[in-house]
This record gives sequence, C-alpha cells and structure tokens, in this order.
Amino acid sequence: MNSAFYTNSLRFIILVMVQVLICNHINFLGYINPYPYILFIALYPIKNNRMTLMFLSFLIGLTIDLFQDSGGIHAAASVFIAYARPLALKNAFGTLYEYQTIKFENVDYSSKIMYITLLTIAHHVILFSLEIFSATKIILILQKALFSSIFTILLCIISLIIFGKKTK
Repeated sequence: MNSAFYTNSLRFIILVMVQVLICNHINFLGYINPYPYILFIALYPIKNNRMTLMFLSFLIGLTIDLFQDSGGIHAAASVFIAYARPLALKNAFGTLYEYQTIKFENVDYSSKIMYITLLTIAHHVILFSLEIFSATKIILILQKALFSSIFTILLCIISLIIFGKKTK
C-alpha cells in the first residue's frame, strides 16, 4: 500500500469525525450547518479511478447519513458531486485539468476557491432539495443552500490554508 492510500484513509476518518462530532451540532440560526466532509471528494487524487471515487463518495455520504439518520440524502448529494467533479475541475482549472497536471497544493487560491465553491453549491442544492423535497419551498431550499454553502466554503478554505502542504 502506498502513502496516498493512507493519506486518503486518514482524511476520510478525520472528516467524518469532524462532521459527526462537531459540525452536526452547530445548527447556526436554526438552519445553517457546515458540511466539510465534502473536502474528501474535492481533494481525492485526480488520476485515481473514478469509480473508486464514486464508491468512496457514497460511503462517506452513507456514513454521515447513518449518524444523522437522514435517509440517504448525504449519500445522494456526495455521489452527485463525485460524478460532476470533472466538470468543476475543468471550470476551475482549465488546461491544467485537461492535461492532468493539477497539483492541488501548487495552484492559486482563486482556482481552489472556485473549485470548492462549485462543488459545495452543487452538493448543498441537491442535499436540501432532497431534505425538504417540496417545489413550493424553493425559497427555503435556496436560502439553506446559500447560507450553508457560505459557511462550508469558509470552513473548507480555512482548513486548506491551515492543513495544506506548504510549498516553497
């Protein structure tokens, strides 16, 4: 086994623990929650098998669902962003993604923020649409998605700054 396997395994466990033990209990203003576990999907190595990413995304979403008793909505939203990730990568990184030369720790922060933002908004819109599941409550869905996305994006960017690899 290589170090990437251990790094991804550790990232999976830590993000699930942070989500379950800390973030699930925040509930700011009654409806704003961060979901930093999506960083696992965002930071998964690009060159690795896409089907493995889809399976691991399902697994991390299902794990969160088991702890929240939320009936599979996190699993569905996680699999969706894993599936849509190439589109987000192409929009955020352009030719770096097309030539498979992205080193996430070496790209500029504006591209990282764009990438995290695209994945987060897609995740949250799917998540809250499935949670509320009513077309008449579209304003509530968008409101929850917007404010939770802002909170999640800030938390993810701060995490990347604090825990990201330092380049010289």
